Amino acid sequence: MSIYVFVYGTLRAGEINDLAQAAAKRGLPAPRPVGPATVPGMLVDFGDWPGLIPVTDGRRVRGEVYEVPPAFIALMDEIEEYVPGQPCCFVRREIFARLDSTPQAPLEILCQYYPIDPAWRGAATDIDGEDWIAHRRGRANGAPP
Repeated sequence: MSIYVFVYGTLRAGEINDLAQAAAKRGLPAPRPVGPATVPGMLVDFGDWPGLIPVTDGRRVRGEVYEVPPAFIALMDEIEEYVPGQPCCFVRREIFARLDSTPQAPLEILCQYYPIDPAWRGAATDIDGEDWIAHRRGRANGAPP
């Protein structure tokens, strides 16, 4: 049985915690890309990584959906430093991700994902856009955070 995961930050393809590379290092099968998607939320910048805060005001966060075996949850928990029942910056939740498709018939799929606990937001700065990678690249090219 497989599950779906939505990743929006460092677990995305080509990023520092690329999910496929992390799986390969642990001998897990490669995640199956399902496609680009969005979920309700806003991004905040912690410097080397983003946080997603769920919102209901229409803003969305861009990321990727993968189909993975349930064993990936332990891997993702480790990367996100999430321990069920303990205070953590990230929390594991379920969300319906909207896959990029025709606007007339958006497809939503139930995914596991890791928003932050808003109490841990601290001094993180808001990100105006919906895409961590675009924000990070803009920052690297001298754009303000």
